[in-house]
Amino acid sequence: MATQYHSSYDPENSASHYTFLPDQHDSGHRKSLKIISGIFLSSLLLLSLVFFPILNNQSPDLQSNARSPAPPSRGVSQGVSDKTFRDVVNASHVSYAWSNAMLSWQRTAYHFQPQKNWMNDPNGPLYHKGWYHLFYQYNPDSAIWGNITWGHAVSKDLIHWLYLPFAMVPDQWYDINGVWTGSATILPDGQIMMLYTGDTDDYVQVQNLAYPANLSDPLLLDWVKYKGNPVLVPPPGIGVKDFRDPTTAWTGPQNGQWLLTIGSKIGKTGIALVYETSNFTSFKLLDEVLHAVPGTGMWECVDFYPVSTEKTNGLDTSYNGPGVKHVLKASLDDNKQDHYAIGTYDLTKNKWTPDNPELDCGIGLKLDYGKYYASKTFYDPKKQRRVLWGWIGETDSESADLQKGWASVQSIPRTVLYDKKTGTQLLQWPVEEIESLRAGDPIVKQANLQPGSIELLHVDSAAELDIEASFEVDKVTLQGIIEADHVGFSCSTSGGAASRGILGPFGVVVIADQTLSELTPVYFYISKGADGRAETHFCADQTRSSVAPGVAKQVYGSSVPVLDGEKHSMRLLVDHSIVESFAQGGRTVITSRIYPTKAVNGAARLFVFNNATGASVTASVKIWSLESANIRSFPLQDL
Repeated sequence: MATQYHSSYDPENSASHYTFLPDQHDSGHRKSLKIISGIFLSSLLLLSLVFFPILNNQSPDLQSNARSPAPPSRGVSQGVSDKTFRDVVNASHVSYAWSNAMLSWQRTAYHFQPQKNWMNDPNGPLYHKGWYHLFYQYNPDSAIWGNITWGHAVSKDLIHWLYLPFAMVPDQWYDINGVWTGSATILPDGQIMMLYTGDTDDYVQVQNLAYPANLSDPLLLDWVKYKGNPVLVPPPGIGVKDFRDPTTAWTGPQNGQWLLTIGSKIGKTGIALVYETSNFTSFKLLDEVLHAVPGTGMWECVDFYPVSTEKTNGLDTSYNGPGVKHVLKASLDDNKQDHYAIGTYDLTKNKWTPDNPELDCGIGLKLDYGKYYASKTFYDPKKQRRVLWGWIGETDSESADLQKGWASVQSIPRTVLYDKKTGTQLLQWPVEEIESLRAGDPIVKQANLQPGSIELLHVDSAAELDIEASFEVDKVTLQGIIEADHVGFSCSTSGGAASRGILGPFGVVVIADQTLSELTPVYFYISKGADGRAETHFCADQTRSSVAPGVAKQVYGSSVPVLDGEKHSMRLLVDHSIVESFAQGGRTVITSRIYPTKAVNGAARLFVFNNATGASVTASVKIWSLESANIRSFPLQDL
């Protein structure tokens, strides 16, 4: 029989906030009182989900806040996306009196980030002589964007990292205003060609070539910039600030030919230009673009790669043939989100066509429905997989970032596969190496969640977790209910987990304090129309993640296919101020940045809940505590 956890709050005794009630049959009056009180107190906690925003307006913690001016745009004048977070929902620019303890807690334990200062796009990831290499946009001088340099780190397992000296700095006329995003191409003889965008002394975006000084060096410490740089300048008809982020190259139909694409726009039409080369120093622009989508604006950080429709391994970027689809991904400057589409690539005509025009790149699917941008994949020959990196920016204030001394992290690397069951989506999943951080056996829990219930899950530390949870909705209710009023449900406009329907929301609450004054629910919501067709939505609600103003508090999410016979399943990687959430094996992914003030330093709690009004849910949960990754400087004596 499943153990039930009913929550109660005693303001006089912080040690008794939660009362454990075993799901066993007592006798007589005491049993009745326990059941009634448990239901009553659980209801009080559910009410807090609904009413806390009202109470929060009276919080005394906000009395010390001061209004601050809006931060300036960073990067826009140079032709790249704005690197300043803007809370468009709550644009009051009220600063918060963050304590050092709060800010220290925000730093992650197992996500890659530099020791200090600003970081953004992942660049040129590759595998070379036993080491995974990650290059990244970095400001060595401050926790805000500027003076972009290429940071460099290496790892044996994509989890534990060693910082290396900078790979490239802005020291030439063609990149003096920034060594921007680039990609690596590994030639058949092992040579590495690194093409990157430079911002010139006249603020023109050009493409440059760099290569390792010593290929026999596993760490690739020294890089040489080609003396003939730039190798590409904006072609006629393309703006000087609309020409950036070259991809990894793939082999063309002719012997010795390589092709690559660069993002741009014409008017409001996002485009992927294609160039051919045989030596990476001279290039020819092809007449036709790889693809274009009207209304999507500037395409940044374009990515283009094959996926197998038959096998479960990744493919080298140049692979093509039967049983292969191609993924086209663009980071849209207009909405700061990574969109992708799956389609067919005709190598001879150099034309990519989406399988479904309604899900074309920029108007359909997203890699991640939360805070995630400028992603880049690479082929890992060691494990024959395609690995995806993504930049997770901050959603707090610049002043807070300057106070804590750092900004942004990289996502946990994800494997990317074609979803053979749906045939319409990718599957993203954390690399298997993350499981090496699991500290011992998991905590395993089962809970029968009645409508309007929430239950505490006891863990030693709720700030560093790997959670796998599945939910079974009462079949009789699911089959018999029609909820036409909720057809057209959207996570972003729903009001969050406090908005109740017959069939949802239900899921997991992470980084909550004991009183639930701060909490971040990640959940499913099922809407079912008059036609009897159910649609499942996967959402992450940040509206009550913090009592502090000036941080993002929206609801992220999207619909997610749940096929016949599948349970509603999610996996959550919780790492202090970051939650990466994967639904249905990675069909839909959401990354959240949260900045609690109370659920920190041992005060964070974990719950499962069912806030539906008409359906009971059975939850099965596995919880692993995760150890910290070893991320440090490479020993100087070994360099």
